[in-house]
Amino acid sequence: MGSGTEGTRGGWSRRRFVGALGGVAAVVAVPAPAAPPAERPRRAARPAAAATARTPAAPRPLYLGTYTSVDGGGTGIGLATYDPATGAITGTGTLTGVADPSYLAVHPDGRTLYAVNERAAGSVTAVRLSDRRILGSRSTGGAGPCHVSVHPTGRWLLSADYTSGSVAVHPIDATGALGERTALVTHSSPAPGPGQQGPHAHQFVTSPDGGHVLAVDLGTDTVYSYRLDPARGTLTEAAQAHTLPGAGPHHLTFHPGGRYAYLADEVGNTVAVCGYDPATGRVTVGDPQSTGSAAGTTNYPAEFLVTADGAYAFLANRGDNTLARYAVEAAGARLRLLDTVPVHGDFPRQIAFSPDGGLLFAANQRSGTVSVFTVDRGSGELRLAGEPFASPVAVCALPL
Repeated sequence: MGSGTEGTRGGWSRRRFVGALGGVAAVVAVPAPAAPPAERPRRAARPAAAATARTPAAPRPLYLGTYTSVDGGGTGIGLATYDPATGAITGTGTLTGVADPSYLAVHPDGRTLYAVNERAAGSVTAVRLSDRRILGSRSTGGAGPCHVSVHPTGRWLLSADYTSGSVAVHPIDATGALGERTALVTHSSPAPGPGQQGPHAHQFVTSPDGGHVLAVDLGTDTVYSYRLDPARGTLTEAAQAHTLPGAGPHHLTFHPGGRYAYLADEVGNTVAVCGYDPATGRVTVGDPQSTGSAAGTTNYPAEFLVTADGAYAFLANRGDNTLARYAVEAAGARLRLLDTVPVHGDFPRQIAFSPDGGLLFAANQRSGTVSVFTVDRGSGELRLAGEPFASPVAVCALPL
């Protein structure tokens, strides 16, 4: 998840190397492919006292991704808990035996955790959470897997191999374990964008309607839409959407209405509103707009999040070391940059909401910390919940 340069540095992939190195409101709209649903009303901001008065709740689990093959890295998947009211994190140990677990996802039933093994011989690993037993690993068929997600049916695991520019599908059985790969597609067209020497698949996710799975490729400046065969787990390409040359798309997040999505372009340091047609899977990429990063700052935008009510979006800015806050308007068709807040860490690689949306977690790769923010449900304002939690080479934080 790095810059626009290729190759390796001292055995590290481009993504690892970049991670280890040290405004005016903007509005952009795109047309919807079909009439969007009515915009949801905003909830009124809560009084400060009400916003902080929460019913005490039991600690919740938090899983932390890292690199195990770098100096200062972790020794496996970090184990922790967090207070759902205050955001305070408590470390509880490490699940060893999982190599370079740089990205994590959980099964819809909450029983199984999945990790990529970001190595030259890429693989994915399943872990049963009840007793933290490793259920085995399967080859992705590519190199440097950097993203994993679970299809909403719970039957298929989707992974993206950055180094080889490929995406893979694995079946998930009733125990949560993975079967042999059912699909592998390497992005061969279009040709790589400016400054790129090959495809670099960065993300593989399912559309809200479940009809398509979408792969974001930084190297080819393309979002690929595929049909996933629900019985066989095979992929058939349905559409391609191209960004501006050299934009380097990194991460796509859908608005809950299902007709729009927001794309972070890491090389171009821009974001875009995208239209989405559920019938065809076609994505329409809108004009680039600001990430909110300071002028002259080298910045690589990473993950986008959208609140469950579709009112606000948040972007992790690596380099600027901020979280950008956007108002989502026109039923999802428009983003308006509101402000940025310091992430209180270095190089926020990934961000995630707690299940209730009241907390936002930021994994800061270079500082080896996880920052936690409370999210005001009315205004979308972020407030640091306490001192960041130390976690070696923190590249993913998954709160359950």
